[in-house]
Amino acid sequence: MKLKRNVLAVALASGLCMAFGVQVAAAQTTTQQTGTNTTGTSTTSTTSANQTSGSPKSQQQLAKSLSTVTVTGFNGSVEKSIDYQRYADTIQNVVTAADIGGLPDQSIADSLTHLPGVSAERIAGQASQINIRGLSGDFILTTLDGREQPSTTGTNYTAFDQYPSELINMATVYKSSQASLIEGGVAGTIAMETANPLENTKDQTLNVDARGSWDGQANDVPRADPLGYRLSVAYQGKFLDNTLGVGVGFAQMYQPHVAEQFVGEASDGGLYQLNKNSPQQAYLPEGVQVQQNGGEERRTGYLGTVAWKPTDELQLTADTFFSKFDNSSYGYGMRSQNYYQNNTQVTDPVFSSLGTVIGGTVTSNSPAQGGQFSNETTLDNYTTDTTIFSGGLNLKWNHGNWHVESDLSLSHASSNEINVDATADPYTGLGTSNPQLMSQSANFLLAGRSIGNFSVANPGLYTNLNDMGLSRYGVYPYIYHDKDKAFRTSVQYDLPNNPVFSAIEAGVYANNHGYEADRSVYVYGSEWNTSPSTTNPEPPLTIPAADAQVTCWKGKFSGFPCFLTLNGPAILASHGIVANPVKNITDQSWSEIQSGSVDERTRDLFLMGDIDSQLFDHELTGNVGVRVSRQSQYAYGLQQVGNGEGILIVDGNGNSSTDYAPLKMGKTYTDYLPSLNLAYHLTDNDQVRFSASKVLSRPPINTMLAGAGSWVSDGQYNVWGGTSPLLQPLRATAFDTDYEHYFDDSTGAVTAGVFFKKVDSFVQNVTYNNFDFASIGITVPTNPATGKPYANGEYQTSYNAKGGDVRGLEASVTKTHFLPGIWSGLGFDANLALTNSNVHNPTNLAGPTTYIGLPGLSRRVASAAVFYDNGIFSARLSANYRSSFLSNTQIAVTNQLATFASETVYDFQASYNITKQISIVYQMLNLSNQPTRTYFGGSPQQTGTIQYFGRTSYLGFDLKL
Repeated sequence: MKLKRNVLAVALASGLCMAFGVQVAAAQTTTQQTGTNTTGTSTTSTTSANQTSGSPKSQQQLAKSLSTVTVTGFNGSVEKSIDYQRYADTIQNVVTAADIGGLPDQSIADSLTHLPGVSAERIAGQASQINIRGLSGDFILTTLDGREQPSTTGTNYTAFDQYPSELINMATVYKSSQASLIEGGVAGTIAMETANPLENTKDQTLNVDARGSWDGQANDVPRADPLGYRLSVAYQGKFLDNTLGVGVGFAQMYQPHVAEQFVGEASDGGLYQLNKNSPQQAYLPEGVQVQQNGGEERRTGYLGTVAWKPTDELQLTADTFFSKFDNSSYGYGMRSQNYYQNNTQVTDPVFSSLGTVIGGTVTSNSPAQGGQFSNETTLDNYTTDTTIFSGGLNLKWNHGNWHVESDLSLSHASSNEINVDATADPYTGLGTSNPQLMSQSANFLLAGRSIGNFSVANPGLYTNLNDMGLSRYGVYPYIYHDKDKAFRTSVQYDLPNNPVFSAIEAGVYANNHGYEADRSVYVYGSEWNTSPSTTNPEPPLTIPAADAQVTCWKGKFSGFPCFLTLNGPAILASHGIVANPVKNITDQSWSEIQSGSVDERTRDLFLMGDIDSQLFDHELTGNVGVRVSRQSQYAYGLQQVGNGEGILIVDGNGNSSTDYAPLKMGKTYTDYLPSLNLAYHLTDNDQVRFSASKVLSRPPINTMLAGAGSWVSDGQYNVWGGTSPLLQPLRATAFDTDYEHYFDDSTGAVTAGVFFKKVDSFVQNVTYNNFDFASIGITVPTNPATGKPYANGEYQTSYNAKGGDVRGLEASVTKTHFLPGIWSGLGFDANLALTNSNVHNPTNLAGPTTYIGLPGLSRRVASAAVFYDNGIFSARLSANYRSSFLSNTQIAVTNQLATFASETVYDFQASYNITKQISIVYQMLNLSNQPTRTYFGGSPQQTGTIQYFGRTSYLGFDLKL
């Protein structure tokens, strides 16, 4: 979409220094030169390509207000943000170029967490997935320069750490919707923007930012490198009498991946006899784990923009964005596993308040009793290479009352993740034809949200190469491709003399979205050597001394048993084995079933009127409109039909099968989505907002795969898969109301508001009995015994479960220049969001059934910052708090749904201008070394993960020419 009035574009160009990328300088409305900007955040109106802003009267007031701002640096940017807030049509929050470049942020995700009601999930210690108003990333639409962004996560949510903050000029969080916004954000829309070089305040600018980093946790992890760096270079130039603009940017980050973790694994909800000498039964966890994590992360981003404005009415822009993020992580330690399912004898048990065992002594059951318990040595590797490309051509034409914008784009994301899960165990008869797992024991005690205890009876056993053998080596690649081809255009006509509407706007949007998932697998051996066969024994492998190193613990984790750090590929190579993951149609058929593709096609129309009227002698602004969204979704995969009734498939090992048939399933639907946004101006400094809309988010793309496995029992055909292309979108009705008060001279604002969302459904897994497979196009194979199709049996799939309400309150306050003299540069901002929901789902991961809420919902989210800026020296201390929330990013053998405990993360930044061109910057992230802490269900005693990442310090310089 386009700007409502050209005056807003003029105001933006003259009022803001739209610098490109790195540490953008504040608008030079005075001769004072500032250093590194650490601009504040506020609810504002932006120049986003997919929104329309304020009435003509409001824009004139905005332009006038901006022209009077003479303060540079942090305070000046805060005050500009406060001015923009008054004239927004929607309820939204924004971070500007100076916010992003100046805050101590590793990615755009960190910058967004300073906004009210916005929080982040820390993955590997770094903000990644964003939650808005208690809803997870699957309910958020993300755009870059108005273009939908594909995902590197294999689902709908965006990994925002993929986007270098140095290359993003502005990011807006839309919390209320309007007809001109691309549909897809029940929680909200995050619109990122890159800079337009024609809006740069100077003809030529070159910015260089270089910072070295040091990770304080690296000293506790052997072979971990504590050093890292960030480097970015950005250039903007205007040529041909300011009609041609060129901008290029480069940003690279290298940092160590360092962590130590204590893991308590989940229960399966079953009751088991504790030991053979007692009939007592109890809930048991799967086990515990201690692990050291190391590795490195390298992110490289590129940006290029060419803007041509041959006349005052026409502008053509071509731009590209590319980001590559390589993450290589290893994990070494011990996993004491299989406490439950009668694999162990448990003595001296310690119980949680729910009756689940959280401590005791566990010993092996005899092999005759089916015992498969061991204190395993783990050697894990998680290597992920992700890329995002987003580019397109944009046209804007303004002629009198007519305004036209068209955009043609291509965006592509790919993710290549390789998960290596390998274990070693102690054996008798290692190297012989009949090795046997040794009997073992362990003591453990969970300590809730603190590091627990773990010890073994014979610690020397696990560092003795004569007894330790590599039991299993599994390689599991996950490859995803996500592509969007889109076109949008809008036409706006101004109505300067209309008493109600200032403009009308209409547009179309078309997007072809393709998604591909490709799975493969390689497995040598079996855990605890449980499944050798005469044709393929694959026994435990002896470990050469050169491929093992004894490793012990330091710091908070000192006292845990020492273990062997093993070189898995080298151990395989010493035995003439090379891991070669491929699709496997025989004993790992899930690799074929979970591979497939989804084709989504969106065709939207919208019509919107911009309101600028008078009601009871007060100005009323906003918009009203409707968006019509038509969506088709079809998935392609393989269905296991059995009995040779499928097509011939040959896998990567050369094995063949005719038990699988191609499957295509899907549906088409249309939604009518009205929206209303109103701002009633009570006084020059006070206004009330109201918005109402129907919104939707597409089902998570990975839940719409069509592949399905099957089994036959008691004459019934049963299907498993856990996904469904027949899912409905996640529809919701949303209401918002806000009150806003502004202090004189734009020196501050106080806002408060409430919101309510009625979400119709959430995607969950379900098992149907006696399901009519023919009704959804699944073929039931023939029973050879009867010559007729099998009877309908179980269907394990995804479905639209009953939804619920999400409601809350948000408040924020910002104030600058409240002290005289040299302290006039002191300011602060703070915000608080309270969110609740009536959605409660059962879980047995903590043992007995407890109830949990919505993933991503924290009842309390808050942030605060105190800042000082006098033009030469600036400093900022900030804190982000969120209460406990649910997520499926529990770090264990597999992802598990766990509750993340409340946390507060503190960051600090200071800068000093040596000259007008050079400044020195110091930052420290995570001042208090806040760990990530999780637990299962409603029991904080049932430890999930306690993970420490350490503090990260940066020291560097900014050069502006």
